[in-house]
Amino acid sequence: MFDYYQIKEGDTLEIIAKKFNTNVKTLQEMNHINSTFNLRTGMNLVIPKNKEKYFTFYTIEKGDSLYKIAEKFNINPKLLSSLNGLDMEDYIYPLQEILIPKSNYSYYITADGDSLDTVANIFKVSKGELLTDNGTIYLLKDQVLVTKRK
Repeated sequence: MFDYYQIKEGDTLEIIAKKFNTNVKTLQEMNHINSTFNLRTGMNLVIPKNKEKYFTFYTIEKGDSLYKIAEKFNINPKLLSSLNGLDMEDYIYPLQEILIPKSNYSYYITADGDSLDTVANIFKVSKGELLTDNGTIYLLKDQVLVTKRK
């Protein structure tokens, strides 16, 4: 779902966003970068991967809350908040875009001590299918893994 990219000399957020078919705003939000942030050679950025395949986008409207949005899309509120790097109590604001998981996939957020075997068992798929659906798996805490529902 996500890759890491090591910044090279001359890289800008615009160059990196174009290279990975994303946008600067997404890179800033995923990496907690504000407009005064300076990129440094050798630094790692989290890069979204195949986002369109697994998620749709939703633009926050006035009066929305994570609970209301989760109910509207029939998804677990904790999953919604975790997928977007938010806590349930975090403030969301109108025109902010968040990811909504597509219903034909299963999602899992890794925990300390997870292995490929344990995650494959949770999804009830082989390790090969898990790797095919996710590409690079780091098994770091809070990594999002996805598999196609059967």
